[in-house]
Amino acid sequence: MQITSTVVSLTVEDTGASAAFLQRHFGYTELMSADGFVSLGHPGGGVDVVYLRRGLEVLPEEQRHRTADGVILAFTVEDIAAEEARLRGEGVEITLPLREEPWGERLFQVTDPNGVPIELVEWARP
Repeated sequence: MQITSTVVSLTVEDTGASAAFLQRHFGYTELMSADGFVSLGHPGGGVDVVYLRRGLEVLPEEQRHRTADGVILAFTVEDIAAEEARLRGEGVEITLPLREEPWGERLFQVTDPNGVPIELVEWARP
């Protein structure tokens, strides 16, 4: 198997609000959209993100009304302190303050308009 790209698909109430949040604060661009569907890509590569509106008929019945509850969208970045300062400066609420874990992970979280946590991570270099 050859994987050519990676996409995470999240079911939310308001696809436009989540898409706009990633576009404004994280540099994503819209690849395509339709009623209840938005696909986003990032010019730096990494994971593409698709938002599907909860209740959308194309979803299997057992998934149709579930949302992205319990999912954390995580991005590995360089200079995490600068990213936290940038997001604060843009008026984004930091919902989990910057901290360092004993295993060398530095992280903080923000939350998108649909309640999806977005975590920024920087790993300590050995």
